[in-house]
Amino acid sequence: MAGNGALSGAVIAVAGAGGPAGRAALRRLAEAGATVVGADNDPERLAEAVDAARYASGGAAVTGETVDLLDLDSTRDWALRTEKEFGRVDGLVHLVGGWRGSETFIKTSLDDWDFLELLLIRTVQHTSLAFFEPLQRSERGRYLLISAAGASKPTAGNASYAAAKAAAEAWTLALADAFRKAGGAEGLTSAAAILVVKALVHDAMRADRPNAKFAGFTDVKDLAEAVVGVWDKSAAEVNGNRLWLTEKP
Repeated sequence: MAGNGALSGAVIAVAGAGGPAGRAALRRLAEAGATVVGADNDPERLAEAVDAARYASGGAAVTGETVDLLDLDSTRDWALRTEKEFGRVDGLVHLVGGWRGSETFIKTSLDDWDFLELLLIRTVQHTSLAFFEPLQRSERGRYLLISAAGASKPTAGNASYAAAKAAAEAWTLALADAFRKAGGAEGLTSAAAILVVKALVHDAMRADRPNAKFAGFTDVKDLAEAVVGVWDKSAAEVNGNRLWLTEKP
């Protein structure tokens, strides 16, 4: 299948590739013809995800690398190695996730904030800074953040999570402005966008809770399809935009 899809020739990095959304993204991007370079901090989980994507997509070019995305130098090294090895980087899909919440606002633990700030904001800062120049050099560079509807309408028990997601969105919109300015008179070629979901669901979750409705949730396979679809649009169409995969709150 590799080489014949809509993303034939593209090189796309996936941060947080070992989780359910990462696994779905690796597979779908490979099916679309891309060379996919996944990163995760869990080598065993990453190896399983890479093997599954290779198998599902007929031996497509999918590789994995253990990267500490909380370390800027480690993240920069990953970006440099990827561009050096493959000659280009056309995308960074940011799928690093995590959630902590509380029963009520007053019971919020600021330890949760410390955890989520690292996971949901710092990793975005590092991948965007590390990949900005390689993506800007691409004729179709895309930086994609996966965010949550809660960032636009926080609930009392989700203060830390919603605030962290909102900060990550703001950072990504600043990146979009940087791409706009870098495009200059010649126009925009690279773009940063936010894919917004209510929450994600995958097969294992459904198996664990067979009676749950998961209303409004986005299946990780549908998210992966939406990720691939971003490259069908021009940079101007997606840059600085929130692309909603659920109802706006």
